[in-house]
Amino acid sequence: MSNLLKPKKNKSVLFPQPMLKIPIKRRETTANAVIVEGNYSMRMTSRDGRLTEALRFLNAMNESVAYSDYGYLLRWCINNKALPAGKLVHAHIIQRGFEIDTFLATEIVTLYLKCGNLVDARRIFDQIPEQNVVSWTAMIAGYARHGFGREALALFFQMQQMGIQPNQFTFAGVLPACGTLGSLEQGKEIHQEIIRNGFESHVFVGTALVNMYAKCGSLENARHVFDKIHQRNVVTWTTMVAGYAHNGHADEALELFDSMPERNVVSWNAMIAGYAHNGYGEEALRLFHRMQLDGVKPNSKTFSCVLPVCASMGSLQQGRKVHEEIIASGLQSDVFVGSALVDMYAKCGDIYSARNLFDKMQSQDMVLWNAMIAGYVQNGHVDEAVELFEKMPERNVTSWNIVIAGYAQKGYIAEAVKLFQKMPERDVVSWNGMIAVYVQNGLVEEAMDMFLKMSEPNEVTWSTMIAGYAQNGFLTNALKLFNEMPEKNLASWNSMIAGYAQNGYMDEALKFFMTMPKQNLVSWTTMIVGYAQNGHIDEALKFFQKTPQRDVVSWNAIIAGYAQNGHGEEALKFFCQMQMAGLKANSKTFASVLSACASLTCLEQGQSIHEDIIRSGFQSDVCVGNALIDMYAKCGNIEHGRAVFDKMKQRDVISWNVMIAGYQQKGHVDEALDLFQKMPERDIISINTMIAGYAQNGFVNDASKLFQEMPEQNVVSWNTMIAAYARNGLGEEALKLCKQMQLEGVKPNLQTFASILSACANLASMAQGKEIHEQIIRSGYHSDVFVVSALVDMYAKCGSIENARFVFDGMDERNVVSWNAMIVGYALHGCSREGLDIFEQMQRTNVKPDKVTLVGILSACCHAGLVDVGWQYFDQMSQYYRITPTMEHYGCMVDLLGRAGHLDEAKDLINKMPIKPDATVWGCLLGACRIHNNIELGELVAECLFDLDPDNAAHYVLLSNIYAASRRWDSLEKVRKIMKDKMIQKKPGCSWIEVNGQVHSFISGNRSPPEEERIYGKLDTLSRQMKSSGYVPDMISAE
Repeated sequence: MSNLLKPKKNKSVLFPQPMLKIPIKRRETTANAVIVEGNYSMRMTSRDGRLTEALRFLNAMNESVAYSDYGYLLRWCINNKALPAGKLVHAHIIQRGFEIDTFLATEIVTLYLKCGNLVDARRIFDQIPEQNVVSWTAMIAGYARHGFGREALALFFQMQQMGIQPNQFTFAGVLPACGTLGSLEQGKEIHQEIIRNGFESHVFVGTALVNMYAKCGSLENARHVFDKIHQRNVVTWTTMVAGYAHNGHADEALELFDSMPERNVVSWNAMIAGYAHNGYGEEALRLFHRMQLDGVKPNSKTFSCVLPVCASMGSLQQGRKVHEEIIASGLQSDVFVGSALVDMYAKCGDIYSARNLFDKMQSQDMVLWNAMIAGYVQNGHVDEAVELFEKMPERNVTSWNIVIAGYAQKGYIAEAVKLFQKMPERDVVSWNGMIAVYVQNGLVEEAMDMFLKMSEPNEVTWSTMIAGYAQNGFLTNALKLFNEMPEKNLASWNSMIAGYAQNGYMDEALKFFMTMPKQNLVSWTTMIVGYAQNGHIDEALKFFQKTPQRDVVSWNAIIAGYAQNGHGEEALKFFCQMQMAGLKANSKTFASVLSACASLTCLEQGQSIHEDIIRSGFQSDVCVGNALIDMYAKCGNIEHGRAVFDKMKQRDVISWNVMIAGYQQKGHVDEALDLFQKMPERDIISINTMIAGYAQNGFVNDASKLFQEMPEQNVVSWNTMIAAYARNGLGEEALKLCKQMQLEGVKPNLQTFASILSACANLASMAQGKEIHEQIIRSGYHSDVFVVSALVDMYAKCGSIENARFVFDGMDERNVVSWNAMIVGYALHGCSREGLDIFEQMQRTNVKPDKVTLVGILSACCHAGLVDVGWQYFDQMSQYYRITPTMEHYGCMVDLLGRAGHLDEAKDLINKMPIKPDATVWGCLLGACRIHNNIELGELVAECLFDLDPDNAAHYVLLSNIYAASRRWDSLEKVRKIMKDKMIQKKPGCSWIEVNGQVHSFISGNRSPPEEERIYGKLDTLSRQMKSSGYVPDMISAE
């Protein structure tokens, strides 16, 4: 007997355990009758699906099994994908020493192919002594079916070289290989062979041709073949419909689908899958409901198509409805449906429901395990993913790849590398995953090293590497690699566009977009996002309006763009338009519109959107929950924010950080600290948030202590601490820390320079500011609009309005911050007319004034005493500029009216304020009473101030000065007694001067500065000169 068809003895997977000799009772009859009865019983049991009994007969009969019975058993195993049972049959054939012919050998090959064991299938195929067209066709079709297109085509050509003529089944089997590879030219050549052999009229060959052309994107050829098929079956129609749908021709697909003479569940599934594939989630769900109305019962494939739609839309509520239908259909135990359900729950952020479902599944295959692990990774629970990975009974390469992706997401590079090195086998996805690990963490050289080690990088590899270079700012390298790419796909073009956009080169991004051979929805959306991120919201809108087809991602891009650029009202308008267009919001939509509500401090609108979120089933989504907390905190309702936080089933580190930041913004430092200490895990952002919170609330020492205790500090940590010093008037400490930061090898960035320039401005240290200016030029940040705006502000506050204007005039681009810096600068210098002129110039541009602009304008009017002009701008705030006046604006108006002597008008304005006036507003009026010596009003205002801010010495001093000016010494003494009893002390006055780059401070009453005698001697000399020139100081003061 030939050994060619025996499994290799060193491969235990092909050798089952020895079969037990199970005796069976026989009636006393002739030997031939027993054989006939046994063969008949075995055939019947295998047909009925009772394979165990059939195998018992097979074992008991031993030498008496008929040739045809092996065929029955193998065919049953093929039909049921029963590989273990098939191996038992295969082993029995070999153990018996049965001479296997081509037919049985082909059946064995088909069994292994059907069950996905291509290696053993090919080994057995190669051992067949007389391969015929059926065996060749089985092997070719098996390769093609499993995605090994090149192997299928190679075998097809080898078959022809061996002189074996393909039949219609061979052609139908090899054509999917061309479709898989997208090899249109190869497909056309095979089409010509089909025509020469006269097989084009065969419906299954014609259907295979339609499928091949559709998968190669040649719908015109696909339709031409389809129209020539005279006797089309439902498969032919479904194939053409699927071709249209998968290539984005939804209208043509639906038209053809509606004209089908008959439709089965496969046809419906093809349409639903096509819509889902092209991102038309709403249409896919509508078709799903229409299918049920037409009386077609969904199967496991239908649900496996619909659930990913719910996941992509982030619609947990819809997903739960589909889950209920699955239970009603009795398919909840189907492992494919179960995997899709786990994936849906995980992608919608409900990881607890996903795990609950996973644990309840009676049958857990590798796909289900991988879905659960991927769910953990997608939701940031890498530790849980690794724990489940370790428990897997069996792993495939996908399992390893998912965990590597999880490590990449968290930045755990060492762990990812270690796991990659442990992998028993790797595929191209494994290599791509590791390249992505390096790219995402900025290690582009390491990524390139791995790229060069790959034997056959695919399109994803090239695109990932191009994106890595582009995203990390290495645009020259990205372009070089792009030009070297053998076959450029849409992803590589989009990666280049995104890279240029992220680095601010929108002109280059536009050039790439315009030269693309074909743009898809991602291309258009990338341009929208790019323009929005670079502040060109008008250009983003133009692209949005030109987008051929808009999906929820396109709408999200424009909504987020407006929200991120401070145009909250427009973001909310587009949200309404999106809903009117029939598209349902997903988690990203809600996160963006909540951000818009937060920026507008529009609590009512935010609460309305919160209700929409609950109705849509997104309340358990982590990103949405975080956005809700942030919205409530920024709108001043921290209690509602905490309620959302407490109800979240799942929280990530961002949830904790947002809640802590919310408490800090409200000045609830103790609550923030309590939450910080309870955090299950902290990241560097958590600590930076606490430092920023301490600084905002004046606890600079606590901020400094936390900063010093950090295990590692990134540039954000340094910036946060520098900003903390600068914001709290500790400019010298800010400058020292900036120097220390650079000594430790941390390079300053845009935020560093902005903060340190603020410190220089507060110190009025122009020499230090000029040094920073030079450093900015060397660092290449001199064209950044925010840094240059900070320079304008610094020069203005340091007394050099000329340098401020020089820098301002040299700006290539100006935003509202730039204009504000110049307007406020002129106001500080008393150059009111120049400030108003700048404002007029600003209004001629596309830059809209904000709250700060109007503060600067009203201050300019105040310094110039322009009461009518001030009233004009104040009245226009709400009506024309759509800016609701804040406390600061009212304070400016009260100051303007008070200084001009309109005290009653100022008091009337305070009484009519829609918000409760604070101490600053009343303080402006008290200052005006001091200037105009209005005792009666001054006393009333002072009483209000003593209630609002009882420990502020400035209010008592102002009232004392009013009494002193009127020579009401008794009243003055009473005020001083109140201050003494309450232990309120006036803070000593402070002034400083910069000499040779060093700032010298002088505090009132302090007689111990360096060179005291020379300084005070010079002061005496100046005092005498002033008096001799006729100067008479105002000595009537309580100070």
